[in-house]
Amino acid sequence: MTRFAHSALAALISLLTPLGTSLGFTQAAQAADVAVLTEDDGSVCAEAWVLSKITDRFSYQVHHVPHLPDVAITDFHNIRLHRYLPSSERWPIGRHYCRATVSLSDGHDRSIFYLIEEGQGFASIGDNVEFCVSGFDRWMVYNGRCRVLR
Repeated sequence: MTRFAHSALAALISLLTPLGTSLGFTQAAQAADVAVLTEDDGSVCAEAWVLSKITDRFSYQVHHVPHLPDVAITDFHNIRLHRYLPSSERWPIGRHYCRATVSLSDGHDRSIFYLIEEGQGFASIGDNVEFCVSGFDRWMVYNGRCRVLR
């Protein structure tokens, strides 16, 4: 097969991953599940998909941004919604501003601030999550001390 055909087949298999398990393909197992302490306020901030996305993207960040320590998020504590801006005609994107404390694999706890934007996922399907762990915004994307997401 040509390189294009291999790429197309790989893309098709990745799109059909839930279906692919019944066809004999296997999904990669997660290395470890993140433990979540149940001190949350019951909002979308503590949903498993949100915390998993943050954990995965944080891992990518510490491996691809120079001079960041090689740590991982192990726990989330004190998860809470601290501001909600519902969608309206004037402001069409609903936003959930959340904060928590994360335990890192080096034994330190850090504050984390994150934003869940309704309907802003890939191709406007699902929700988007932006986050900032205190001390890990090396390029000041979220301004000093994660100010943009507070």
